[in-house]
Amino acid sequence: MRFKGKKELCIVLMLAGMIYSQYCLAQVRPRLVVGITVDQMPWEYMVRFQHRWHANGGIRRMLNEGFELQHTSLNYLPTFTACGHASIFTGSVPAIHGITGNQWFDLVAQGNQYCTADTLAKTVGSQTDAGEMSPRNLLTTTVADELKLATAFRGKTVGIAIKDRGGILPVGHSANAAYWYDPDEGKWITSTYYMQQIPEWVNKFNTKAKVDSLYGLDWHLLYKEDTYTAYPIQSRLSEQGIRQRQYPQGLKRFIGSKYDIIAATPQGNTLTTEFVKACIVNEQLGADTIPDMIAISYSSIDYLGHTFGPMSYEVEDAMLRLDMELGAFFRFLDKQVGAGAWLAFLTSDHGVAQVPAVGKAMKLPSGITEDKQLSTKINEVLKVQFGLDGLCKSVLNQQVVLNIDLIKRVKKLSTSDVLDFLIPWLEQQPAILRVVRLDGGNATFLPEMVQKQIRNGYYPRRSGNLQLLYKSGYVEGVEGGGTSHGTGYTYDIRIPLLWYGWKVPKGQSFKKVNVTDIAPTLSAMLHIQEPSGCIGDVITEIVEPTKH
Repeated sequence: MRFKGKKELCIVLMLAGMIYSQYCLAQVRPRLVVGITVDQMPWEYMVRFQHRWHANGGIRRMLNEGFELQHTSLNYLPTFTACGHASIFTGSVPAIHGITGNQWFDLVAQGNQYCTADTLAKTVGSQTDAGEMSPRNLLTTTVADELKLATAFRGKTVGIAIKDRGGILPVGHSANAAYWYDPDEGKWITSTYYMQQIPEWVNKFNTKAKVDSLYGLDWHLLYKEDTYTAYPIQSRLSEQGIRQRQYPQGLKRFIGSKYDIIAATPQGNTLTTEFVKACIVNEQLGADTIPDMIAISYSSIDYLGHTFGPMSYEVEDAMLRLDMELGAFFRFLDKQVGAGAWLAFLTSDHGVAQVPAVGKAMKLPSGITEDKQLSTKINEVLKVQFGLDGLCKSVLNQQVVLNIDLIKRVKKLSTSDVLDFLIPWLEQQPAILRVVRLDGGNATFLPEMVQKQIRNGYYPRRSGNLQLLYKSGYVEGVEGGGTSHGTGYTYDIRIPLLWYGWKVPKGQSFKKVNVTDIAPTLSAMLHIQEPSGCIGDVITEIVEPTKH
């Protein structure tokens, strides 16, 4: 081959270098990365169910052949679903990535903003508005975004979850697709942010009446009731009249309607897995040496946990079924992608508190607080004190948002005046332990870890004026209902973290790591730049096992 000049030769050499570089990197990267988030899975489940994981289950496989980090925690407040999914995949915290809650009060727009709502996006795949979503409110890149950049956008990235936020936030801005479930029509959908037309394979999946067939299975417990770890507590609670359900649960009556119900059953996880497998096959994820990524969030455990609580047959049975389902899914990956050619991690976006009724029955600290009622009470006491109505805009994400514009319009009244009166009043409320000014004025007597959680969760435009720290065991809800999460207590922040597959060593560690360490660790394994707002550290036990 003859070249006309040095410039042409340089271009050819540059292209050859790029091709060789991509070839070399292909040898040190997995074909497919599988990021698994189990929505509302506290680390405590790993211990309580350890003797119940199936011999061929996915969690058992990860424990036996992979690496477990036994002391992984969330390092911010509040501990809600959107914040967790964003933090796992950005390696950052709400103060930087901007996802300060499932929704927040936007101080510029002066109204509530849902985390993934986007009026510019339209639904693709159904006739409802459930697809008017995108990742535009996420302010930094994710690992998936960085993988796209590192592969010159040739690697494919897809997010899938029943919840829109669980499918959208993990794969960030440049994903090939994110899919979530439309509960009104019983279909998997997306938005015009990603594409203008739903793929034909998705249409085929949606027309198979998959939801109806799963309803037809009903819900029987896998094992006898007296073998469940919750049995002693549930037996005691049934004597007190607060046990909520009996088995089997009939689901056949929902066939042809009530497509939202499946989200709060183990079949919701099954539906998710079947859609994930269809996506991997039809999109040919992991089919070549250019690494792809699929982020999966199992939403159903969260719906069940909110309704029945962690000490319930429902949650335990669903977790045991998910373990078995993951085992079958991993065997599918071995066949489809190749054993040893895929890399997976499993974690959670947050934990969960005990149902207050259970806590009280067991003589544990517990109780209920309700944001709407608290907001009303705050406005009432402020009106009495200052003669003004509407001084409190909102109580959301365990924060109080004041009407600063109204305060500024009143002579001889300052924000400090309102806060100095309101904080002592709030700290007298039964559910509240401490109240912290988000301008940093009175947090110095709190433990440094708690101060850091508050700082890491504060993004001015999307945060309030006061952070409420609830007492241990208190949850936001209504009397007689289920439970929730969102605090900085161990039951909400301690999460599992398992690694398995491509170049993952076998072992475990009690080293304390944060949720923000997942993204930089994955980035190091993939030989790509960490996400733009990343503040985490590489977990060297995973990346450099020979040094430990």
